[in-house]
Amino acid sequence: MKTVLVMRHAKSDWGNPDLADFDRPLNTRGERDAPRMGTLLKEEDRRPDMIMASAARRAQQTAEAVAAAIEYPGQIEARAALYGSGAVSYLEAIRGLPDEVGRVLVVGHNPSVEELVGVLTGTAVTMPTATVVQVDLPIRRWREVGQGARGSVVGVWRPKELG
Repeated sequence: MKTVLVMRHAKSDWGNPDLADFDRPLNTRGERDAPRMGTLLKEEDRRPDMIMASAARRAQQTAEAVAAAIEYPGQIEARAALYGSGAVSYLEAIRGLPDEVGRVLVVGHNPSVEELVGVLTGTAVTMPTATVVQVDLPIRRWREVGQGARGSVVGVWRPKELG
């Protein structure tokens, strides 16, 4: 069994109209919600073996905040292919993971992260900013992702529902 924690980046700042979309940082709410979701993953004993995130600033900041909260010892893999792309790019990135990774956290953007959950499970999940969805996959090797075996949505955590 392999597990993918799919996370939409936390809320970003739209205050500077001259800033390119790729370079938008988190806003105050995003800076609050990202570490809260990391704390939840730590408390629920759902720490990933690996974190990969879109190279966009807001996704990187989200991944860094989660990593700090869970005391993640590794490097965050920045993936340019996860910015401005669809679920296929996410699937390709996941298929290329080393098999010793049992649980990966993928931080990305909508609508791609919702599409990814749909492709992996056949289930539609609404993912507001900073939402985490756990998908368990009945596979032994990452290259098997998307080859017929459907995963299961095991949990959905949204910041507004944490209280």
